[in-house]
Amino acid sequence: MTADQVYVGLGLIVVLAVGSQLLARRLRVPALLVLLPAGFIAGALTDDIDPERLLGPAFSPLVSLAVAVILYDAGLGLDLKRLRGHNRRVVVRLLWLGALLTLVSAALFAVPVLDMSAQAAVMLAAILVVSGPTVVGPLLAFVRPTERLRRILVWEGALIDPVGGILGALVFHGVLAGGRPEFGSGLGHFLASAGVGVGAGAAGAAVLWLVLRRVRLSEELETSLQLAAVVGVAAACDALRDDTGLISAVVMGMAMANLPGLDLPTRRPFFETLVSLVIGLLFVSISATVTPASLRHVVLPSLALTALLVLVTRPLIAHLAAAGTDVPARERWFIGWMAPRGIVAAATASTFSSELAAHHIGGAERILPATFVVIVATVSLYGLTAFPAARRLGVLRPARSRPLLVGGAPWAVDLAGALSGAGLDVLMWAGADEERARIRAAGLKLAPGELFASATGAGAELEGITSVLLLTGEDDFNALASLTLRESVEGEVGRLAPPSASHGVVAPYTGGDALFGPGLTRPELARKYAAGARVVTRSADGPPAPGEHLLFVVRPEGRLVPVTRSGRPEPGPGDTLVLLREP
Repeated sequence: MTADQVYVGLGLIVVLAVGSQLLARRLRVPALLVLLPAGFIAGALTDDIDPERLLGPAFSPLVSLAVAVILYDAGLGLDLKRLRGHNRRVVVRLLWLGALLTLVSAALFAVPVLDMSAQAAVMLAAILVVSGPTVVGPLLAFVRPTERLRRILVWEGALIDPVGGILGALVFHGVLAGGRPEFGSGLGHFLASAGVGVGAGAAGAAVLWLVLRRVRLSEELETSLQLAAVVGVAAACDALRDDTGLISAVVMGMAMANLPGLDLPTRRPFFETLVSLVIGLLFVSISATVTPASLRHVVLPSLALTALLVLVTRPLIAHLAAAGTDVPARERWFIGWMAPRGIVAAATASTFSSELAAHHIGGAERILPATFVVIVATVSLYGLTAFPAARRLGVLRPARSRPLLVGGAPWAVDLAGALSGAGLDVLMWAGADEERARIRAAGLKLAPGELFASATGAGAELEGITSVLLLTGEDDFNALASLTLRESVEGEVGRLAPPSASHGVVAPYTGGDALFGPGLTRPELARKYAAGARVVTRSADGPPAPGEHLLFVVRPEGRLVPVTRSGRPEPGPGDTLVLLREP
């Protein structure tokens, strides 16, 4: 290819990747539903975005390293403290049972239906073992199932990818060796690969932890250091033993998430942007290598294979994994209806299929198009049906707001009690022992000590927090915390107004809207409460009376709408008013 064609090709891939994600966001559909057709259509219309022509032999290593970055980012969200008891048992079973049953059922089905040799069928089945956080996470964020289901499925998605990658490498080398390896040698290869990945990941995490503990770095350098570390360790592992870089990346991410003494931000804007871009680039590039001619005789058989995996294999895996645990039947059925294939399946199929085809393995040329069809079919099916299925099974999170109130002053505890009485699931957090005792004495839910520190990103998402109200007696703390939380909490983040424009070092100069109406500053609320004012609720059957100050409106569906300096919600029929009533 000429230099001009390379420029055009790389530019088209980037534009298609970002443009497809933007269109998917506007259409409110999973990004894969747009990325895969966009890459396929572009690949059919032009040869300029063929990554194998653009990058040559560097394409496969770049894909592997890009997936390692994605898995490291997924590992950073795996906090071991959040996976205990029966949940851990279910996840472990989903991993080994899922790999075993998917491998056997898909391989047996692919030989006659896709007209593949046994070697190519086993290779395809090993590729389809994986699921992945890059597709499971966005689907769960859209569906919003219960916290327990989200934990189980996110852990399974993050851990099955490296397991599937090693299994695929084992099958690949066994096929090239002339047949299936003996069980002993195959198990030894798997354990050796796992040992290399785990050992290198642990060593890389230890070095990274020591550097971050001992060297004071800016956020930009800290992020760059993590990126360099995961890419360097994954590259060394893959050079030493194929596909062990995936394991090392997940191990590094999990270690960094669980090692003490680090203050890594829960939300990582650079990593999130990088991962989103990498996912788009990979899906567009890989789908561009699938030609219409390669799909001609594969679509219907691949759809039949998808039906087997979705309707038979996955439900069976889910029920066997949850047997003997306290996971109820409705949650087992939802677990059985959530196994989309994603970027690791596409990447491994792209890597292994061309090599096997070059060695004249029968049916190897069908591995990539069949994987492409299964990815599109599973993402489309689960993306369109997961929410109705969750609603039918009754495993959605409650639509009602779940506010986190930070602070334990008497009036704040009274406010939390009023919101709880209005039907909301209220959480409170306070640092002082006296305030925590006051919260417990009022019969309110006291969030664990580390929750406020992790009430951003995954912490808030796992706990189902929909808004944070900063009501402490420290105006500067409220202001600084609100600036931090606004970047990560999806819902409202409100803080009390300082008593005057010159009060505090930070509070008067930060942006954002303050809670409650004019005059209801923090000291004024405390003064009124000490004088006998109390927080009460009543139906919206009339405007507030003299001496009543409107604080919140609770909508009939349980949505909490605060009064702020810039806006006052208009009460309607069925609303509940939360008022500060003076004596």
